[in-house]
Amino acid sequence: MEAETKQNRNTLVNRLTTQKEWDLIIIGGGATGLGIALEAVSRGYSALLVEQADFAKGTSSRSTKLVHGGVRYLAQGDIQLVREASIERGLLWRNAPHLVKNQTFIIPIYTWWDRLKYTIGLKLYDWIAGRLSLGASVFIPRKKALNKLPNINAKGLVGGVVYHDGQFDDSRLAINLVQTIIEKGGVALNYIKVTGLIKDNSQHISGVTVTDIETNKTYTCKAKAVVNATGVFVDEVLQMDNPTGAKSITASQGVHLVLDKRFYPADDALMIPATSDGRVLFAVPWHGKVVVGTTDTPVKEASLEPQALEKEIAFILENAASYFVEQPKRSDVLSVFAGLRPLAAPQDGEQKTKEISRSHKIMVTPSQLFTILGGKWTTFRKMGEDMVDRVEKELQWPHKKTATRNLSIHGAVANVSMSDPFYFYGSDKENVKALMNGHTNQWLSNSLQIHEAQVIWAVRHEMARNVEDVLSRRTRALLLDARESMRMAESVATIMAKELNKDDSWIREQVASYTKLAQRYVLG
Repeated sequence: MEAETKQNRNTLVNRLTTQKEWDLIIIGGGATGLGIALEAVSRGYSALLVEQADFAKGTSSRSTKLVHGGVRYLAQGDIQLVREASIERGLLWRNAPHLVKNQTFIIPIYTWWDRLKYTIGLKLYDWIAGRLSLGASVFIPRKKALNKLPNINAKGLVGGVVYHDGQFDDSRLAINLVQTIIEKGGVALNYIKVTGLIKDNSQHISGVTVTDIETNKTYTCKAKAVVNATGVFVDEVLQMDNPTGAKSITASQGVHLVLDKRFYPADDALMIPATSDGRVLFAVPWHGKVVVGTTDTPVKEASLEPQALEKEIAFILENAASYFVEQPKRSDVLSVFAGLRPLAAPQDGEQKTKEISRSHKIMVTPSQLFTILGGKWTTFRKMGEDMVDRVEKELQWPHKKTATRNLSIHGAVANVSMSDPFYFYGSDKENVKALMNGHTNQWLSNSLQIHEAQVIWAVRHEMARNVEDVLSRRTRALLLDARESMRMAESVATIMAKELNKDDSWIREQVASYTKLAQRYVLG
């Protein structure tokens, strides 16, 4: 972002006082909320997005890093969701080419029946995507499969089926969406917590009360429409509206392990089609490491920091070991992270979480609180479009056509080299590198290729407020190598303190709290 338009949080917070009324207030700064806010501002509506923690703090920074049509949804017969997701995958690839990569995946084939099944299934997958397909699927013989999948278990291997899907950096996309929203006149603020809903004389919702976590100052914000896009926390906001309301969401936990590239030294991602619990498992190259996951475990309580269960860790290691020649052990795991999928609560209590549709659902309460359930990163744009359409319809506003299908996201630039450690900055890369010139050789991590200038950039231009924001979401150090990220924490805190005018006690508190957090990402 250009220096003259850089995001000054204080300036944005002032808008909470000066803006008399917003067209839409969106609660939640994950994929869903950001998609709705972007849709609203691109149609010309005034929009305020507030997030109680950092943007993409929860599920939206803990995905499998795939922008995908959903091969397993095809197996479940959910053609409509696959079609929608395939279209959105293609649009996002065009609109954020610096973050979304056309990734080839290989399914190792060990029986001739599997060859037939997956070849036909993936041809259908290609056909559903139509002109937004990322490439045609094809069967490759054993020799070529072994060449492409070094370290794969060769015993009984018949060949492989190659198909195309998208791979991306989730929290970097979230930050670029925040920047795009602000550039279009909207306001998006982290560390602003909604503490209550305001209702008018007709008992319709007419705004929210919020508290700035940093200053503890409270604001009253009026709005024509309030949208609850808080993912696994939607019921907390719904209960502000109606304390006796039924539960609308159920959560499923997905765990990922990050390993050194030596365990899977391939450019193609691996898709293991049949694990012991009937899910698929991915091994995806990402930022020079490999992300292996995921699981599907029902959880009773939603948390901003969900914890991987021992059985989930064992499940991933065991299934990976059956395909990898060098079998990863617990001590080889660089980082373990867990995310919670928000799923619309099933009517049948016996339904398994992996069988609940990932398509989204919109609810409107009698008091006109708009709530969106379910969904996933791939369809975030369509979720935003559907929600703003619904607001227009319910409140009888004149319909405005969507403007996001071909809207370039901040940073968009084609033909980036993903071997460049700064590729994800896109069009901002040269500005980051210019900032580096004044900080010669101030590398905070050689192994992760993280520079002091990136911390400064994150504070000045990406609204990073603490060490975790920088090490978990502005850079991906926490997810890529939790131990290495802990080693960097004091240096990052010191740089941030200078930028934010904080004292030594803030530095000590930040290092202590970050270290405590990061230890949860390390397997003991």
